[in-house]
Amino acid sequence: VMEGEKYVLLTDILGVEDALGDMDFKVAGTREGITALHLDIKTSGVTTSLIGEALERAKKTRLFILDKMSQAISQPREGISSYAPHILVTYVKQDKIGAVIGPRGKTIKGIIEETGAEVNVDDDGKVSVSSPDKAKAGAALEMVKRITEEVVVGKIYKGKVARIMNFGAFVEILPGKQGLIHVSQLAEGFVKNVSDVLKEGQEVEVKVIEIDDQKRINLSRKAVLQEKAKKPEA
Repeated sequence: VMEGEKYVLLTDILGVEDALGDMDFKVAGTREGITALHLDIKTSGVTTSLIGEALERAKKTRLFILDKMSQAISQPREGISSYAPHILVTYVKQDKIGAVIGPRGKTIKGIIEETGAEVNVDDDGKVSVSSPDKAKAGAALEMVKRITEEVVVGKIYKGKVARIMNFGAFVEILPGKQGLIHVSQLAEGFVKNVSDVLKEGQEVEVKVIEIDDQKRINLSRKAVLQEKAKKPEA
């Protein structure tokens, strides 16, 4: 607080003192030095010597507070309390929000029921997942990412066989996204019966070889087998 050339420095001010003061100077830091400064000045004539005095006062106060903190806990905790929620955040495209929520909330309810985590979706595409169990929070976040993931041509996916047909097999490579492995793409040699190679519910690695004009996804198991055969043994 200043009046002419006279001034008084107040440390750890209250709200009412902040409103009446002529300078608000916040200093944050560690024992090694200052990490952040915030200065509001409501009057003219604040000198460098006054600023220096304020910094020295802030240093003494900061070290005093750090000493008191060290008496309570000598070093940062390695992890958070088992009762504290783990919060994970990701962002999805706004046109994918509906996919995360699902019809009448079916998809998001399914994620919550399966993982036990809390899932919230904002209008801007921000998805927040929280759970006291870090693994459950991570599982829920991974489900959200898989639901909104775009299928990439040339990428290998581990999927599950959804249907066996006489001309091939439909494999779900991402939640709600199926592609076809034509019988000619099942294996290197001639395949007479698809069921000789794959069964419904079986997990299989497939490569996306094409997404046609009608957004149909064409897959190849043969391409994956060929790539594995080319890799030298470790």
